[in-house]
Amino acid sequence: MERREQRAEALERLDRVTRERFLRDIYPRRKPVVLTGLELGTCTTKWTIDYLSQAEGSKEVKIHVSAVPQMDFLSKNFVYRTLPFDAFVRRAAEVKHKEYFLTEDEKYYLRSVGEDVRKDIADIRKQFPILAEDVHIPEYFEKEQFFSSVFRISSAGLQLWTHYDVMDNFLIQVTGRKRVVLYSPRDAPYLYLSGTKSEVLDVDNPDMEKYPLFVKAKRYECVLEAGDVLFIPALWFHNVISEEFGVALNVFWKHLPAESYDKTDTYGNKDPMAASRAIQILDRALKTLEELPEEYRDFYARRMVLRIQEKAYRNDCG
Repeated sequence: MERREQRAEALERLDRVTRERFLRDIYPRRKPVVLTGLELGTCTTKWTIDYLSQAEGSKEVKIHVSAVPQMDFLSKNFVYRTLPFDAFVRRAAEVKHKEYFLTEDEKYYLRSVGEDVRKDIADIRKQFPILAEDVHIPEYFEKEQFFSSVFRISSAGLQLWTHYDVMDNFLIQVTGRKRVVLYSPRDAPYLYLSGTKSEVLDVDNPDMEKYPLFVKAKRYECVLEAGDVLFIPALWFHNVISEEFGVALNVFWKHLPAESYDKTDTYGNKDPMAASRAIQILDRALKTLEELPEEYRDFYARRMVLRIQEKAYRNDCG
């Protein structure tokens, strides 16, 4: 089995970027960047294990539990369980567990959700109001653009699958240390996608026999320390490894007009309405091509690809 490690380009790190500079110089580039030295509130010093446990007490939370460090959403190699928040925090901070669901070294992951996951978005002010008072979210977008604020806690060593979101977001690393690997939307052809997720689970040591094109994807990388904020533009693929037990907050906002998004989307990962309609039309077109013999089907499929490239691809190389 051939495996190969990719070279990575380090993300730019910028200190004390103002809202004006972000909107003028950084945001229009549509590339990830690490922002340091921002005012995030008292959370960066207050959110110890003891404080977290006491602040939100024994309210029950639904969590992911995995027997292996690499969580795979496609194969669902994890289970959902419920724990009191204070008990969950202490377990997530442990390396070996006296009490566990699967194994003594299982990993834990909390991704906060709304009260009714089918209708309500995640909002730290509603799900964790006491902790929300400690956080100052950088106001680099208009209030009406706000979509969600997702509270996250991860065990050390946990790796989340590679995926993209359809909205811009700040990944605010409050405590702990994360390594984030990113890929440009333009490298989607090399990432072996299933919906919004990549089938390539081990981005550090990919199976090149199974995923030979993956080596063509340009890898970007950064390490987030406590207090760092990663700007992830919509459609950029990202893979996150928690190198330490850590707490983070994702803030998503709408980059497109509000009517562009699926109103039933509470996670921020459903394709924009126009994109969904276009994919449905393409699926119907491909179904129609099946009425032709293979030689003709191949020819007209290639013509369709050329037409899409001509009409829809960007011409710049940025």
